[in-house]
Amino acid sequence: MSKVLIVDDDAFLLDMYSIKFKESGFSVEIARNGEEAISKAKSASPDVILLDIVMPKMDGLAVMRELKKGIVPDSTIIILTNLGQKEDVERGLKSGADDYIVKAHFTPSEVVSKVKNLLIKRKT
Repeated sequence: MSKVLIVDDDAFLLDMYSIKFKESGFSVEIARNGEEAISKAKSASPDVILLDIVMPKMDGLAVMRELKKGIVPDSTIIILTNLGQKEDVERGLKSGADDYIVKAHFTPSEVVSKVKNLLIKRKT
């Protein structure tokens, strides 16, 4: 069973994505801010981290920089945010994200499908 860590400060979105991933057979961990995300990533060793950018305490890009220092070397990190400008996407991918998803452009089911496809590609 693949493990996903969903990081977002919006409780509604956390619940919505948690339910979708659980229904799709994933083990789910959640974090509500950047500091909690780093702690959960260390303890849970998730296969995938869905990371919002705009969060309290520590933004998603700062979290990703920390995680990329070897905390979760095998995790796929996907930015899942509403920041959809070209510069935002480029900055996120240059910071080391494996993919960048704009929340408004994809349903939760489509996000799950994208994650599954990324995991399949990673294993081959």
